[in-house]
Amino acid sequence: MVSARHGGSWNGPIPSDAVAEIVVTRNLPEEILAPLHEVGETWVWGDDRPIPREALLEAVRDARGLLCMLTDPIDHAVLDAAPQLEVVSQMAVGVDNIDVAACHRRGLKVGHTPGVLTETVADTAFALLAAIVRRIPEGERAVREGAWGPWSPFWLTGGDLHGMTLGIVGMGRVGSAVARRASGFGMEFVYSSPRSEGPGRKLGLDELLRVADAVVLCTRLTGETRGLVGRPQLQAMGEGSYLVNVARGEVVVTDDLVAALANGEIAGAALDVTDPEPLPPDHPLLGFPNCLVTPHIGSASEPTRRAMAELAVANLVAGLRGETMPAEVPWR
Repeated sequence: MVSARHGGSWNGPIPSDAVAEIVVTRNLPEEILAPLHEVGETWVWGDDRPIPREALLEAVRDARGLLCMLTDPIDHAVLDAAPQLEVVSQMAVGVDNIDVAACHRRGLKVGHTPGVLTETVADTAFALLAAIVRRIPEGERAVREGAWGPWSPFWLTGGDLHGMTLGIVGMGRVGSAVARRASGFGMEFVYSSPRSEGPGRKLGLDELLRVADAVVLCTRLTGETRGLVGRPQLQAMGEGSYLVNVARGEVVVTDDLVAALANGEIAGAALDVTDPEPLPPDHPLLGFPNCLVTPHIGSASEPTRRAMAELAVANLVAGLRGETMPAEVPWR
């Protein structure tokens, strides 16, 4: 349905005579999108699946503002297709899918959503850690598959969180929140972080991998961190240690993780992010009982996802009005 010419919105194909000043690449609650209507005609991709490439390139032809998701590659082709574009606002913290340098060279502002999801992602990291260490997914499967027999002294015994040494890779907002939870669980923790300082003992990555009983990846995806954990790092961790990833899938070399699990080089892995993503149903990682994979739901609480959407909208509105964005990605 095409809206009125001022402050309206629609989804479905954009008519050839219509102007979509703001493009939203995923269907979000109307009450959250409402502030966008004050700054321009808004078009919303009316599906809960990623917008096809061709549809995105067509949609942005007249756009001044783009509210996108981490599943949308915002590259030269998209920027070239949007000569009027002023602001890109992403509903995520990480912006590795956006060519930020190209945006800044064109004078575009780029927003993201840090802070509002920190505690929820840290909760997820600890849920994953507890689940894999205590072998909860294996126990749940045993119940469903009828393998639950009489009580046995050492059946499905796992490890303990209390007394564990936790290694945190990336002491940013999420890493710091994970550290606070580690203290509450009676754990010692160490961390590795090239730029940030935090509580606990700072180590180089190699030493952290040697001393930690479990490693939680919280780092941003950059050129430096892509493939950060590969075969040498997994071998350094040792056969009694666990890997948890709530960062980005590309931080871990997937084939090397498969080999490490197959060879018993680590005790287990819990992954909220993978490479590729989503994993195909027949992927080798899904065949290991000691590998827990969740579908990138680290920030997926109802309050947090709403807060992320609201911040993404606020960034876009402020940017289009020439005001300071609540959370602008800085030019590095």
